[in-house]
Amino acid sequence: MRAIFAAVLVVGLGIAGFAVYMAQSYIDGVEAAHAKQRDQNPTVELVDGFVVKRAMKFGEKLSLKDVRRVRWPKAAAPAGMFTDAEVLFPDADNKKRVILRSMEEGEILLAAKLTEPGEEAGITSRLKNGERAFTIKVDVTSGVSGHLRPGDRVDIYWTGRIERDETNRGEFTKLIQANVPLVAVDQSVNEEQAEAKIARTVTVAASADQVPALTQAQSSGRLSLSLVGANDDTVAEVVEVDQRMLLGIEDEVEEQVVQQIVQVEQPKVCTIKNRKGGQVIEIPIPCTN
Repeated sequence: MRAIFAAVLVVGLGIAGFAVYMAQSYIDGVEAAHAKQRDQNPTVELVDGFVVKRAMKFGEKLSLKDVRRVRWPKAAAPAGMFTDAEVLFPDADNKKRVILRSMEEGEILLAAKLTEPGEEAGITSRLKNGERAFTIKVDVTSGVSGHLRPGDRVDIYWTGRIERDETNRGEFTKLIQANVPLVAVDQSVNEEQAEAKIARTVTVAASADQVPALTQAQSSGRLSLSLVGANDDTVAEVVEVDQRMLLGIEDEVEEQVVQQIVQVEQPKVCTIKNRKGGQVIEIPIPCTN
């Protein structure tokens, strides 16, 4: 009887040990599978972001009630995204920001789409550090027929005549500034104005070094603008065209070769011949008429 009990006990212990082994193997397998899945799909790090609760247009003031917080993948966070409520709304809601570009509901807030806290949506909000606003008079031809909008980029051409120009080429046109951004058309800084209109003035963002050059150019000649394409990243080379180049007239270079033959009259030499043996000797003597 004891032998049977011992045998049953041994068999039971063996089965229990095998069960424990199988369970441990299963757990190890599950953990290995989870570890492999984590390696293949690493955890995405998220940061706070802010989106607008409703569609907002240019010139509207942004307040706390207009935004909500969202979680955003840190690796996909665009430049200028607000991640801190105190940065978006410093001093709580007392200094509101103004919308610079229309946004749809759920669109993420970026610094480029808003003014600084307490700042209005004027020209100063469009100028970067070191830039100055400079206004240029335009008409239907020089202003690209009303197709200019704030935010566009233009090339600026000068047409005029240089006094005391020895080449006498008349008026000529020259590119003086390239890829200059527009910050306002007339009194509007709204980039999304729908209707085209003939502007009387446009305001560009120029550096402190460009302002004197533009002032001199506008006072001494006529300025014309050429609209640069939205996706054009080329830099225009220095261009200068005068009336001769426009009409295809080449400068004629007259080469005058003057050949002067100076004939120096040689004095007349008279000689007499004197023969000495087989040799003839010429002896010079004074010539007589």
